[in-house]
Amino acid sequence: MKIAVFGATGLTGREVVEQALEAGHEVTALVRTPSKMGSIKSGVEIIIGDVFDIAAVERTVSGQDAVICVLGDGRGGRVRSEGTKNIIRAMQKAGVNRVICQSSLGVGDSKGNLNFLWKYVMFGLLLRKAYADHVRQEEYVMQSDLDWTIVRPGAFTKGPKTGKYRHGFSAADKSVTLKISPADIADFILKQLTDETYFHKTPGISY
Repeated sequence: MKIAVFGATGLTGREVVEQALEAGHEVTALVRTPSKMGSIKSGVEIIIGDVFDIAAVERTVSGQDAVICVLGDGRGGRVRSEGTKNIIRAMQKAGVNRVICQSSLGVGDSKGNLNFLWKYVMFGLLLRKAYADHVRQEEYVMQSDLDWTIVRPGAFTKGPKTGKYRHGFSAADKSVTLKISPADIADFILKQLTDETYFHKTPGISY
């Protein structure tokens, strides 16, 4: 497939690109600093720019079969939602329908999966702006007419791709570890390209 990746230089994004190339997909990535992609950039069509440049976003999306959005912004509260809004507009203009968007476990009804630390300290205080950004991001995706899947991973942890993780669990499930490696997040995201199980759904993913 032809895939556009937004957020390709981030922890999950690099894994998405690398695993997508290994699987034989054609990857186009919009990046501000190509050197941050390291050695994997040689197999990628790179468009230099950012998600606030609508013309660059449109060039990235044009002619693609699917879009993967793994935008990050640290503790910031704007890039994920506003960038995703531009991606959606570009997709609608180009007639590209399939989008897989990385959000976070704890957003929406998955807040029930969180423990006290994550619910009240991390998202309630320290990461409040980032959490609100994810909420707005999900709203934009859900309100679109696209074939969307929103993936809600737990906190990033170091580790290789194992393929052994839980997904689609109940919002009342307190047994998940709330952790998962970017490599396994990428594995799950790429599987959604050919699987309609989670169309218009928001699966959580965690060990």
